[in-house]
Amino acid sequence: MKKIYILAVLLLVIKVTGFSQSKSYVTSGGEMIFSFADIQDNGKSESSVMRWAPVLNIQSMFNTDINEHFGIFTGLAVRNVGFIYDGYSKDQNGDQTNYTVKKKFRTYNIGIPLGFKIGDLKKMFFYAGYEIEFPFVYKEKTFENDVKTDKIVDWFSDRNEWFQHGFLVGVQFPYGMNLKFKYYLSELLNQDYTYSNGNKPYAGLKANVFYFSLSSSIFKNFDYEKPSPTKVY
Repeated sequence: MKKIYILAVLLLVIKVTGFSQSKSYVTSGGEMIFSFADIQDNGKSESSVMRWAPVLNIQSMFNTDINEHFGIFTGLAVRNVGFIYDGYSKDQNGDQTNYTVKKKFRTYNIGIPLGFKIGDLKKMFFYAGYEIEFPFVYKEKTFENDVKTDKIVDWFSDRNEWFQHGFLVGVQFPYGMNLKFKYYLSELLNQDYTYSNGNKPYAGLKANVFYFSLSSSIFKNFDYEKPSPTKVY
């Protein structure tokens, strides 16, 4: 009953705001990601190193502007997400060690967002939403004294949680520049992943990724904003 009531309210809002005059269009763009992680290593809070990911972050959005000040969007994205942790203390067999190394964890994900936009949709506006992501490639690198000693590349891996999701908020500036913040409610690593020897390399390592990103033109529909031609009489 509660879901029916919420749906009825949404339909009423759409009708009041003039859905019959809505405009739909597709936009696309890249994304430059600066990521961190909220890390709990066996109950102890740890910090991460900023990770910069400027490539292989592409997204396409399907927009419906209900009026000039409110719209909704969904879409499809491919995203390179991860974090850097320089306090990892297990060896290649998953055994605890008395020294630490730097680890770089990342996944390539397919994302599906759903959100809303509010403000002046032709100039500057705010947006927020929720996004689900499905990792399809897992990568892990190990560094000792800044020298890479190991690399793992695993397709559709059990090392990561297979379902990622989180909330996003952002602001679209005039002329195309966009700033976004996203926090993953899901953990990146699968703490139950087990080696053949029975060891669990990620047990006790809880990591929730969050990031800031810059993009250009992701919500800008230049055809829609093109002024009408001046009539000559």
